[in-house]
Amino acid sequence: MNYGELLKMAIENRKTSYSPYSKFRVGAALLARNGRVFGGGNIENSSFGATNCAERTAIFKAVSEGEREFEAIAIAGGYDDNLQFCPPCGICRQVMTEFADPETFKIVLGTSENDYKVYTLAEILPLCFSKSDLG
Repeated sequence: MNYGELLKMAIENRKTSYSPYSKFRVGAALLARNGRVFGGGNIENSSFGATNCAERTAIFKAVSEGEREFEAIAIAGGYDDNLQFCPPCGICRQVMTEFADPETFKIVLGTSENDYKVYTLAEILPLCFSKSDLG
């Protein structure tokens, strides 16, 4: 699967967003090493701290179904149909570090399957704290 196709899936997954407060809909598509793709949308809550980002929704869904190895995630967000580059928050970056190699895991950000940029997790979360730091 190419990155444009993965981003197209993330854009489609914005439809699963529950964002009645911010109206900012985010979708994610997580590519597992075995080729399976897991989708997620952001889920807001009136107690804002209980809100879950689209990236973590996709990761938690995959992990709850037994997946543990991932290659890439595409993220698309914005208001209505006005997509913008939408990098993951710090909490999502940390969760990605738990299940992916920061040097090889790719993060795809874009506004369409033809307009995107690809970063490694290490590029957007340098000097990360990981399970290897726990001994």
